[in-house]
Amino acid sequence: MEVAELAGAIASRRAERGRPIVVGISGYGGAGKSTLARNLLGLVPGSVRMRGDDFLDPSRSHRRSTDWDGVERSRLVREVLGPFRDRQPSMFRRFDWSARALGDPEPIPTGEVLIVDLIGLFHPEAVGALDLTVWCDVDLATAQRRGMRRDSALGRDHSSLWNEVWVSNERDFDERFGPASAAEIRIPMP
Repeated sequence: MEVAELAGAIASRRAERGRPIVVGISGYGGAGKSTLARNLLGLVPGSVRMRGDDFLDPSRSHRRSTDWDGVERSRLVREVLGPFRDRQPSMFRRFDWSARALGDPEPIPTGEVLIVDLIGLFHPEAVGALDLTVWCDVDLATAQRRGMRRDSALGRDHSSLWNEVWVSNERDFDERFGPASAAEIRIPMP
């Protein structure tokens, strides 16, 4: 499926539900989740984006876990996804990565389609709050290379995190939750 076809599938799902919907985009770190989310914003009328990194605890994301423990999925569902779908005003707090703490409360975005891109999103804590699930389909080794290249271009040396923590976390999450097979749509990320 191409990105334009995905945009059409999102519009169809929105029409079926008759209310605002949440589109969850997941995949390995470095797979292209954020790029896909940004591209969809220009193709899906009424869409807004919630960066998954805003719900990723910067300290806990650097630790080994079998379920991406640093991803605060229950808070994401409670503060953003549920209220968005119900058209209820709500406040949320982003992680401020430089302060390594939650930032000030701010209102959730409003729109007809909320696009959320996040590692470890297709987990029992969050998947029920997603109206459409999209997996960025690329093998783990390729995603790792891309992610390391991206980090390097930003002046960040996360080599040891990639090699010692994040790739292992991805493998464990795959084994426990099978996120790629749980997705309704798989988008090849060449």
